[in-house]
Amino acid sequence: MGGSNVSIICRDPSGNVMTYPYAESPNKKGNENMTGRQVVRDAIEFKSPERMPIWLFNKDQECGDVLLYSVGLWNPDRSSEWGYSFVDLGDGTVGQPKEPVIPTWETPYQFPELHREKRLQSVSEFQEKAKNHYRLGAPGITGFTTYTFLRGFQNAIMDIVMESDQGIAFLERLFSFEKELITISAEIGLDGFHFADDWGTQDNLIISPELWRKVFKPLYKSQFDHAHDLGLHVWFHCCGNILPIVPDFHEIGVDVMNISQPNIVDIPKVGGLLRGKQCFLMPISYQTVSISGTPQEIYKEARRLHQLLGTDEGGFIGYVEEYSCMGMSDENYRACIQAFQSLR
Repeated sequence: MGGSNVSIICRDPSGNVMTYPYAESPNKKGNENMTGRQVVRDAIEFKSPERMPIWLFNKDQECGDVLLYSVGLWNPDRSSEWGYSFVDLGDGTVGQPKEPVIPTWETPYQFPELHREKRLQSVSEFQEKAKNHYRLGAPGITGFTTYTFLRGFQNAIMDIVMESDQGIAFLERLFSFEKELITISAEIGLDGFHFADDWGTQDNLIISPELWRKVFKPLYKSQFDHAHDLGLHVWFHCCGNILPIVPDFHEIGVDVMNISQPNIVDIPKVGGLLRGKQCFLMPISYQTVSISGTPQEIYKEARRLHQLLGTDEGGFIGYVEEYSCMGMSDENYRACIQAFQSLR
């Protein structure tokens, strides 16, 4: 892996050639090239990465250290294999989910099929493209968020609060299906599995921490244990203020925790609890600093997050998402990348 060479030309939004082909960089420890894959693994496992790994999510992906392989399926009408679809708001976002797929338990519903061959049809092409990158299996939206799209948010919350037998049984089956996608990710040689399941509002959890621990913590632990048994890292994305359950995610095996909105989470408290123990995937806030801040403020925020959460041995991965739909300028997009690149 370390000896392969792939030339990737990356350009900034103005068309200028970028100076950060992160997929390869000199390895000071030896004569081989330090691939993006190795840098990310070293950061996750606290093995003193040679530089700061960076995930470029929705733009210039091949210039970053992480590439996604989709193990989720979408139908020709752009609906998910689970049956939900989105209303296009015309604002550059994914949109809003349409009406619930299962508004009542009397509504007929058929679970997705595994369709293994469909999920594997792009594997060879991906493996060639990603041979210097950390490779992450991604089904898209997962877990409870999928459940809310199927049942509707109000129904989903009532199911959980009332601990509905039908709701709990459905969730168990949903989480078990995702374990099959974890298995496929391991079998095709990926490095990790990415969960995307939002649990926070702007100021609190969607449900009480106690109820979350009773209903969902065992479901997640079963998935995470399965991933680890197969040699995969567990990546977990979560929006909102999720401070009360961040230690729980660490306890049950999340290897990379993406606190997606650091501007509304007490990051110093998180660092006090988990710095040096947990690897964090962190953006410059795309509600505040990366949108309305100056490049200097972006650099300052990157340093702050790293000082609070990262260590010399690792535990920190920079995350950059191009958010022009929310007002992010090209200058600030580049500044986010360069701010993380400047960290050692």
